[in-house]
Amino acid sequence: QIQLVESGGGLVQSGWSLNLSCVASGFTSGNYGMRWYRQAPGKERELVVATSNTGDTMKLADSVKGRFTFSRDNAKNTAYLQMNNLKPDDTGVYYCSQLSYWGQGTQVTVSS
Repeated sequence: QIQLVESGGGLVQSGWSLNLSCVASGFTSGNYGMRWYRQAPGKERELVVATSNTGDTMKLADSVKGRFTFSRDNAKNTAYLQMNNLKPDDTGVYYCSQLSYWGQGTQVTVSS
């Protein structure tokens, strides 16, 4: 059974950091590109970062450039989204997606 599970979200203050994880099961995550999305309250889901099957960043939202970094540990079948200098506008539910599968999301709340 293919599954993606995000974790690492939480409530933080502006300027703090969080490192989100996306653990894949049922397939070899490192063989495929990955996307992180987020959805803020009342807004549409937006793409945060898209990576190739080799882990190279293909697209990064302008609003997170210089603050968010993607990485992966293929031995753990896990991908990460390191988020630094968080801002209130980063608040939302963060989802990882590979192939046609989605995780359940992890909530990130940044207070000012």
